[in-house]
Amino acid sequence: MLSTPKELYTERITTLTEEIRQLNKHNRLIVVLELSAIVLAIACVVAYTMWSSVAALVVAALFVAAYVAIRWRDSTNSRSSEEKESLRSVYQKELHYLDGDFTDFPSGEKYVNPRHEFTLDLDIFGPQSLFHRINRTVTTGGSDFLAKELAETRVRTIDEIEARREAINELSEREALRTAFLAQGRGRQLNTASILAALQEVQQLKTPRLAAHRLTHIAAVGSIIVFYGLLAGAIFGPLPASLPLLWVLLQIMAVYLLFGRTLKHINRNINIILPRLGTYVNMIMLIVTADLKSREGRHIISQLSADKQDALKSFRLLKGIINALDQRNEVWVPISNALYLADYFIVRRFLLWQDRYMGHIGEWIAAVSHFDALVSMATFRYNEPAATDAKLVDADEVVYEAQGLYHPFLGGKAVRNDFTIADQHYYIITGANMAGKSTFLRSVGINYVLVCCGMPVFADSLRLSLFSLFSSMRTTDDLAHGISYFNAELLRLQQLIETCRQNRHTLIILDEILKGTNSLDKLNGSRLFLQSVSALPITGIIATHDLELSKMEQQYPDRFHNYCFEIRLSDEITYTYRLSEGVARNQNATYLLKNILKTALR
Repeated sequence: MLSTPKELYTERITTLTEEIRQLNKHNRLIVVLELSAIVLAIACVVAYTMWSSVAALVVAALFVAAYVAIRWRDSTNSRSSEEKESLRSVYQKELHYLDGDFTDFPSGEKYVNPRHEFTLDLDIFGPQSLFHRINRTVTTGGSDFLAKELAETRVRTIDEIEARREAINELSEREALRTAFLAQGRGRQLNTASILAALQEVQQLKTPRLAAHRLTHIAAVGSIIVFYGLLAGAIFGPLPASLPLLWVLLQIMAVYLLFGRTLKHINRNINIILPRLGTYVNMIMLIVTADLKSREGRHIISQLSADKQDALKSFRLLKGIINALDQRNEVWVPISNALYLADYFIVRRFLLWQDRYMGHIGEWIAAVSHFDALVSMATFRYNEPAATDAKLVDADEVVYEAQGLYHPFLGGKAVRNDFTIADQHYYIITGANMAGKSTFLRSVGINYVLVCCGMPVFADSLRLSLFSLFSSMRTTDDLAHGISYFNAELLRLQQLIETCRQNRHTLIILDEILKGTNSLDKLNGSRLFLQSVSALPITGIIATHDLELSKMEQQYPDRFHNYCFEIRLSDEITYTYRLSEGVARNQNATYLLKNILKTALR
């Protein structure tokens, strides 16, 4: 049994590479056989024209049949080769991920929102972000669903998180299903919005409803029967040839006048989704046949496979209608309408499809998007076997007890720390530059986001309750709107207070309060802010370089606590990245600047 994701991906790539090589070898042989069959068939036809040999004609027919069979085999081999190439591409991208290269996946930069409660500060979106590491979505709807989950500010229930965790863990163990689903993307995302927009336009088309009426169906079938009766009478009986011809002309004219314009509008709008329909059919088939046991998985399947609202059947029927539209051309349209009223039956099939299924399309595409996001989260779960599931506590207060907590972006090189947060307590964290304060704050926040999404956390153990989260770590100015850095900080703190007032319990994570002002003003303002918000149902972690702020522990020993990341100074600086109780004694800014100046001014 393969023990690690890297071993499995490597083994799968090796196997698929060999299978693709064999298929390509067979394809070269098939091309030779195709050419041979055609040449020999032509030779037999030539022999028949020269010697009138019936045997030569029979052999020619056999070679033509052989050519058709070989072509079918060629098509099957080509499809198989494409599928295996797509699977191999999925595994290769996962190997890149394990090597720290995420460039194969969209980074989610479009979801960056500086005013969001925590996503900007915690690196949830953008290059090298959490989203960038998790995202494997093959539809833009799946990408949007995943982004919404990661940015959710509503406090979820334990049952919601447990249900999501159950679904993710189940899919993480279904490697073949996940890979087959991801392979449907063929290296590009399907634009869910454009598909829904095209279907919406089709839904709003003013189509003549008489085509769907039972009486017109009876009349159309009767008209076809009359035509063939007149044709038989003209060929084998006394009827003049002009009679079936006149009937045909009337049929063609009636169909064109009643349905020609409608078909043109349907064809123009619906052709947008033709290339994507096959992919949606394949994805839906994978989902509905997956035999998922988790509650969330079963719910998605039920959305797609209800008896009277079968998504797979619907998409297959729509694909058949679009294929029929695609095969229409100026030469064939009058002939097909003459022989069997093709345009009428296309419009009828579309109207019946529209009446029965159109109202459910949005729900079905949303279900596929939901599953798409789950596959991404489950792949992340599988790729990170060292991560663990957090223990959720049903408590009406902030509970956060971590053992061996670390940041998910650091992997095996991370230094793990233990940390316990008590409800409505404040933790002042001091330390030198680059000592680990900001990374630790982000570790606390990003692991909480993972918990809320039902994903594993990066800690030896994590026990916590569910609460609101707000951070202020990366405030920026906005010169285009005349907002200075300091003003932006004030606006962010105002947003923090308003958010906290709307929630029962909030954990705030702050990195340097009021950085945009002088030291004394900053210290006084920080004290005032912490004293004021301590009356609200807020729990906080505050990183600072201002050691004076740590004196709040002396004033409020029951609410404020000092922690630090200490460094050791000698000939070189030693960073331990270990969190301990107390106030940092050593700073490194002057030390580092002296070294830079010494080197630069030599």
